[in-house]
Amino acid sequence: MTALTDEQKREIGQHFVFGFHGHEVSDDIKTLIKDYHLGNIILMKRNVKSIAQVHRIVQELQLLAKEAGHARPLMIGIDQENGLVSAFSTPVTGEAGTQFPGAMALAATGSTALTAEVSAATAKELRAAGINWVYSPVGDINTDPRNPVIGVRSFGDDPATVARYVQAVSAALTGEKVAPSAKHFPGHGNTHVDSHLSLPRILVDKAQLKTTELVPFEAVVRDGIASIMTGHMALPLVTGDDTPCSLSRNITTDLLRGELGYDGVVVTDCLEMEAVAEKYGSEGGAVLSLQAGADVVMICHTFKRHVGALEATYAAVQDGRLSMEALKMSGARIARMKDTFAGSWSDVLRPLDANSVAELKKEHQLLSIRAYLASISHVPSSPPFVRLSKFGPAVLFTPRMESINLAVDDAEGQLRDGAGRLRNTAGPSYLAFAASIKTKVPALEHVVYGPGEELSDGLKENIKAAASVIFATRNGFDKGAWQIEALRRVVEVVRSGEGGLQKMVAVSTCAPYDLLAAGGLEVPAIATFEFTVPAFEAATAAIYGEVTISGKIPVKVAPTTEV
Repeated sequence: MTALTDEQKREIGQHFVFGFHGHEVSDDIKTLIKDYHLGNIILMKRNVKSIAQVHRIVQELQLLAKEAGHARPLMIGIDQENGLVSAFSTPVTGEAGTQFPGAMALAATGSTALTAEVSAATAKELRAAGINWVYSPVGDINTDPRNPVIGVRSFGDDPATVARYVQAVSAALTGEKVAPSAKHFPGHGNTHVDSHLSLPRILVDKAQLKTTELVPFEAVVRDGIASIMTGHMALPLVTGDDTPCSLSRNITTDLLRGELGYDGVVVTDCLEMEAVAEKYGSEGGAVLSLQAGADVVMICHTFKRHVGALEATYAAVQDGRLSMEALKMSGARIARMKDTFAGSWSDVLRPLDANSVAELKKEHQLLSIRAYLASISHVPSSPPFVRLSKFGPAVLFTPRMESINLAVDDAEGQLRDGAGRLRNTAGPSYLAFAASIKTKVPALEHVVYGPGEELSDGLKENIKAAASVIFATRNGFDKGAWQIEALRRVVEVVRSGEGGLQKMVAVSTCAPYDLLAAGGLEVPAIATFEFTVPAFEAATAAIYGEVTISGKIPVKVAPTTEV
């Protein structure tokens, strides 16, 4: 077997995007850039402390690549969808990217212009730190309300509406010279299985796919979007088998390239997700995805898998399973994206303009507040909203924290301790909600409720005497239905107390399906679409009548229960 040349190994290195651990440039990533010619890096939340710190490590990464003889700068990517998936934001310190609303919250504002403004602001901050590739927008149409991994990361359940918002985000990012990546092709919205954990099988045929899932992707293909991310779901009625779409030539080459005519960069979702890793391994999946026609393979976490995937690719080229000529044609697409969004070495090796960044952050903080306030929405199946009274004690109910999915939960274990126990049963965002309410009322009792728990006599008396009662749910649909049962118990107590039901509001703090499906709601309900700190600050302002609720929920579901 003929050994690969240095030139061939350099070409192969361009076809991968890997992550690393820590706030400093690790020895592992140095090895990958210098010895394996890795051409692209993904930064995770675990790498981000501040804009200045990210800029510093990006400069070090780029200099390593230049000194290692790379022909072009690195693409530096990140998952910054905004909302619940905001790897560049550090809400506790505020020293990194500004926290902006996510997709469903932005769609609730009804404004693609505001969405574009938010996306451009995000891109400016990313660009200032040296990040030139962002894995956004989410093009998935959330047609299954049980979806555990997309949900509020989607702009809604109407294909044409989702397409408009996806186009707005893509154009805004591109305009600020950050390469967008619409995901998760050909659509991850119509499933209740999380591909981080296992392989979703979506039983739609080509005709259904074209009228729903493909609509946003076709729109951005027409716009010439820089990159598209393929997802780990099986479409057996389209492909004829259960091969994940990210590894399927029927999907990547025949459908995306052939039928849709896409000529930009195709990047896979992370091949360490169990939908791929369980059966194929990240290493085997890498070869299969390149054979399928992907340009860039993503592996986010494990050095052993990084090296294994590269060496598996070397072997596939050597034994003829992968064509070097095909890789070079694919590499031309990657080079074109690098020339457009990374530019020259002098473009990427630049000092941080700290004063300019500080001014941007001030402007963007105001934009964030405006966007969050515009996103708060009335749940249409509930009574008209009436502002609550600030004059008297309040009781806040928030659900016991539970893991949602690995895209939203902190991958470094901040939700759970080393033994797997929940670290904080209230959760930092709900503590911030309580703190926000405390600024409006003379006294607050914060109750964290769990499945099947009864209300104590003392708590019942406090509820009856309170001037305002706020009940929060968090994905209380389907598996979280115990939250609606708890809401029902609190409503019965409020009904018998001073002020009656008009002193209470229910707040859906993630996917709004829980309160939308709770037919016959007897108390007004609003939706925040996410449990981020600024979303709760906006909700508090709305609850106590400081702003008008103007958002409209961009998804629907049939009512199933009465509260």
